[in-house]
Amino acid sequence: MRATTHAYYHAAQMDRFDVLIVGAGPAGSFAAERLARAGVRVALFDGRPPGEPKACGGGVTSKALKAWPHLLEAVGRTIDELDMYSPSGKHLHLKLDEPFAVYSRIAFDTFLRERARAAGAEVFTEKVSGRGFSRILDKSDAPRPVAIAPATDNNDGWIVRTQSGAEFSTKYLVGADGANSAIAKKLAGNLPPAEMEVAFGYRAPLPDSGDAATVVAFLPNWVGYAWAFPRVDHVSFGIATTQDAFEHESLDALLWDFMVAYYEVAQGGNLRSMRLWKKSDEAQVNNLRHTAERYAARIPGLAPRTWDTRKACGEGWALLGDAAGFADPVTGEGIYYAIRSAELFADTYLKGAPQEYEKLWRKDFGGELKRASEMRQRFYGNFWGAPFTDRMIEFARGHRGIRKVLGELVAGDQGYVDLKKKLARSALKPR
Repeated sequence: MRATTHAYYHAAQMDRFDVLIVGAGPAGSFAAERLARAGVRVALFDGRPPGEPKACGGGVTSKALKAWPHLLEAVGRTIDELDMYSPSGKHLHLKLDEPFAVYSRIAFDTFLRERARAAGAEVFTEKVSGRGFSRILDKSDAPRPVAIAPATDNNDGWIVRTQSGAEFSTKYLVGADGANSAIAKKLAGNLPPAEMEVAFGYRAPLPDSGDAATVVAFLPNWVGYAWAFPRVDHVSFGIATTQDAFEHESLDALLWDFMVAYYEVAQGGNLRSMRLWKKSDEAQVNNLRHTAERYAARIPGLAPRTWDTRKACGEGWALLGDAAGFADPVTGEGIYYAIRSAELFADTYLKGAPQEYEKLWRKDFGGELKRASEMRQRFYGNFWGAPFTDRMIEFARGHRGIRKVLGELVAGDQGYVDLKKKLARSALKPR
């Protein structure tokens, strides 16, 4: 009984919020803004060190830009052309009917976080520790390293402790803290390594010529792809692959060769003859190392069976974006799903029925993501004796209809559920 009184006393002294959101990426900030504008008292915790962006190409699909046009107000670059390469080096130049945008994640996340602050959300630059999860009500009054715990035995909300020792209480807890979410591990369970992907890369200067192409190149002998996404003041280079297939030394060498080839083309070469996957001179690589800044992160890539069983909400809690596993298992793209999940959760919360969030995300995009996970192995597998990505680019080079569908897939306007049917119909039309 003494421990119960102790916990209630501390909860009474804490700053109390209606909703407490851990993670100030696109999902957390978007949800905080929408809730705060409706008069909900929201706390938004941004635990990322200042100036440290998430490892991400920063691409925002045309589907997202059409759904939320205000995203175009963030400082970024609009992309209407894309160069793609197959594992064997086949080249395809795509002119996109619907452009997408590329942002620095520092700029993009700051833009959304400040909109949340302006709407009335209270933003804390504090990290919520993932260590020592346990109930706040214990048999002893001894201090414990509690980060997140139920506030009372009758489930009257949550107490959150930050790494600085500050404590907060809330009725509703939202985890938007990425693929490594401590909240998700506690409330929804761990994901195995096979259901995680790895993204790593470098931020490097724009070419001196200023001619910075947007490039996606599918990897030879690996699941995944490399990218070069030019931003306002630098180029984001990276590789995304499955955690099971991750071999840092080999993939890192592959990425440096890709980067060197990219700069060679920018200095007057031809994108059609970009020297992909060829060993670069070590002096060229070392020269580039002096100006490149490394980053890395994990991305969820859920298996088909997991989509049927994993929950994104429960009594008094919800998960958004990567924390919920909402990323495309084929491409790793997650910004659209982060924002859409935040929108769906906020709408259900404001209607007084947050438990409906589970049903809505499944109906809205859950089937699409499950279909993507079913297709991942085939997408990066073989088709008629060659990698499917080789065949896809080969067919697209010679067929306008297939090229159009591929462009829509890149832009986020073409889903996976009817992709096979759409490609078949396009192939039957005149070239």
